[in-house]
Amino acid sequence: MAFELPPLPYPKNALEPHTSAQTLDFHHGKHHQAYVTNLNNLVKGSPMENQSLEEIIQATAKDASKAGVFNNAAQVWNHTFFWNCMKPQGGGAPSGNIAQAIDRDLGGLAKFKDDFKAAAVGQFGSGWAWLVASGGKLSITRTPNAVNPLAEGGNALLTCDVWEHAYYLDYQNRRPDFVQAFLDHLVNWDFVAQNLSKAR
Repeated sequence: MAFELPPLPYPKNALEPHTSAQTLDFHHGKHHQAYVTNLNNLVKGSPMENQSLEEIIQATAKDASKAGVFNNAAQVWNHTFFWNCMKPQGGGAPSGNIAQAIDRDLGGLAKFKDDFKAAAVGQFGSGWAWLVASGGKLSITRTPNAVNPLAEGGNALLTCDVWEHAYYLDYQNRRPDFVQAFLDHLVNWDFVAQNLSKAR
């Protein structure tokens, strides 16, 4: 069963003006599609062909000989997760359990935003910033390239993609402005809360 590019959860222009339809056209339609195509080519005819993305990521994360499979599988997963982390008219403040957990573990929403932005902006080169739940506690982390919390035993709640193709058409080299727009206008807190409720 070949992996497929999942559709975006909203129309391509739905995140404007913070993320343009042109960016989503390239980012989803070209970059994400390329990872799906590469992964299918890499696992064709192997037992991994019938595994889930999560199983492939966990099986290949620490195996240097499977780096190509890991990178493409993780990037398919990361991007699908990232699209769901955003929604039109997103941002604002979370409520309920996720708000309480942010207050308890991360010093409140304003401090969370500052620290998450610092992680995203401070990631050298390509990578991701994450809000993670592990052992009943929230933390902020960043990972290089395709690495994700799944590969490291954590539960991803939220991510921001800081590969240049995520923002360059709209923000050029202004990564901090992109991350700020993501936090203020795009975060889908309902999705984050859903992920928290399922965290092990």
